[in-house]
Amino acid sequence: MSDVQNWIKETVSQNPVVLFMKGTAQFPQCGFSGRAVQILNACGIQNIITVNVLEDAEVRQGIKEFSNWPTIPQLYVKGEFIGGADIMSEMFESGELQNLLKS
Repeated sequence: MSDVQNWIKETVSQNPVVLFMKGTAQFPQCGFSGRAVQILNACGIQNIITVNVLEDAEVRQGIKEFSNWPTIPQLYVKGEFIGGADIMSEMFESGELQNLLKS
């Protein structure tokens, strides 16, 4: 496993909620990343750990390989890959995401 893969694995396993996104929670740099942050805020998650993939091309590529998922943003809860903005929206609307984040 590469250094980047190890770093990603450590990051997602040591933090309860991690969002790999374009930009930051304060300044998202794509609409999907912005929506992901809004959804987490709506769930009452205050301390979102975010990783700005635009700052590091290795991380940007590495997270896609790590999850085997082609797009950003990517949400991880308790070390588990949940999905991107569309999946987060669906889970939020059904209440599934709130339950997952509460436990």
